[in-house]
Order: sequence, then structure tokens, then C-alpha cells
Amino acid sequence: MIVPLLIESGVVLAYAVAGLLLMLVGYGVVDLITPGKLHELLWTEKSRNASILVASNLLGVAIIVAVAIRASAGDLVWGLISTIVYGVIGIIIMAASFLIVDALTPGRLGEIVHSETIHPAVWVNASAHFGIALIMASALL
Repeated sequence: MIVPLLIESGVVLAYAVAGLLLMLVGYGVVDLITPGKLHELLWTEKSRNASILVASNLLGVAIIVAVAIRASAGDLVWGLISTIVYGVIGIIIMAASFLIVDALTPGRLGEIVHSETIHPAVWVNASAHFGIALIMASALL
């Protein structure tokens, strides 16, 4: 009775670590594509724009990871590999969507994180992150 619980706990821990690592990578990518240090924007400047951008990225990654885990259906090694691969693909596509919107609109989107007021372009990017996550989730199921 205790052995299955220990095994399942190990599986949960492995997926949780994979998800956490992917969310850290997502945070790092957002940090790379925005000017300034993201932790300073969030904690010192209390940038609402940066928080919306980071939160939508982290939630998007979490959606992709959750559905990739569900789609893996019991094979731990393959499930971890596919979860990491799909998570990285999602992060890349989210970053690409940010850069594409930046290229197609006036100004620099990365600079809006320094604005005192919430910029409408942040909501566009947040929506793109959720949209990408939902599209990938649908493709996985």
C-alpha cells in the first residue's frame, strides 16, 4: 500500500520539478526580451505591465505543462521528455509572438514595462500567451 504512494509521489515530484524549471525558463525569456532587469521591474518599480506580461507567460507555460502531463498517459520517461519539449516549444512561440507584435506595431513593446500606466499592448501580448497555450493544449489532447 505504501509503495504505490511513494512511486506516485516520485512521479508527481518529477513532473512538478519539470514544470517549475520550464516556468523559470519562461521567466528568463521574458527577462531577455524586455529592457532592464525583470526582478527590479517587478519588485522595485512595481511595474504592472511587467507583472501582466510575466504572469501571462507563466500561466501559459503552466497550461501547456499540465496538458502535456495529461497527454503523456502513464509513461514517466516519455511524459517528462514530451512535457519539456512541448514546454520549450510553447516558450519559444510565446517569445516569437511578442517579437512579431513588436515588429508590426509602432514603438518598442519591451519598453512598455517601464510605463506608469497599464499599456493596451500588454493585454494583447497576454492574450497571445493564453491563446498559444490553449492552441497547444488542444493539439496535445
